[in-house]
Amino acid sequence: MAGLDGRVVLVTGAGAGMGRSHAQILAARGADIVVQDIGEPSARETAEMVLSAGRRAHVAVCDVSDGEALTAAIEEAVVALGPIDVLVNNAGIHALTPFDEIEEAEFDRIFAVNVAGSFNAAKAVLPGMKARCRGAIVNVASTSGQIGTPNDTHYCASKGAILGLTKAWAKELAPWSIRVNAVSPGPIATEMTVRNRGWEGIRERAEKEIPLRRYGMPEDVSHAVAFLAGDGASFVTGQVITLAGGLAIVGI
Repeated sequence: MAGLDGRVVLVTGAGAGMGRSHAQILAARGADIVVQDIGEPSARETAEMVLSAGRRAHVAVCDVSDGEALTAAIEEAVVALGPIDVLVNNAGIHALTPFDEIEEAEFDRIFAVNVAGSFNAAKAVLPGMKARCRGAIVNVASTSGQIGTPNDTHYCASKGAILGLTKAWAKELAPWSIRVNAVSPGPIATEMTVRNRGWEGIRERAEKEIPLRRYGMPEDVSHAVAFLAGDGASFVTGQVITLAGGLAIVGI
């Protein structure tokens, strides 16, 4: 897919899981990657993968919920690699807790990372994108924010907020030719999912609940991210691509 050669892409939460997959696939399509993560060792591992693909990489270690630290890290990345052309707001956390057992601190932390983290990253890259009158932001939502899941109130609400941010930013930033879209993954077999459910549990759920009868893989999401990031989607903004094997089809 054309349109990513030489572009500088910031991927938040790129130390593992879907974030690492996004970084690898975007690099394979010609992008240089700013690898942001809260954990330095994992971020450096991803950066090595990007370098092995023949692209440049810069590691930015910080907590996305800390706006000041994130802005400083992005400024360093711009010095190292150049202006940010694409932001992939992937960083997020999850906790399964019954609604009436959710403590305020847990609720606030979910929103601090999932919502404020995306806000902080977008605000930090926006001046450069506006100055160049171009850019793309890809937010990572979830089918949990579209159809809801039990014992997941705060996570569902945070991902619903991502959908709202996507729509609002798309309309507000269109005059600067900045496109804003979202991917909304359903069941994806990340390392964490496999660890929590096991492959047998994943297979059983897929056979019972998912029309395509399989879990998604991280690269299924990454290919959609790459499309939305590139010039092939130059007339696409304010859209949400749901990647759930049919799980979120209305009426099912």
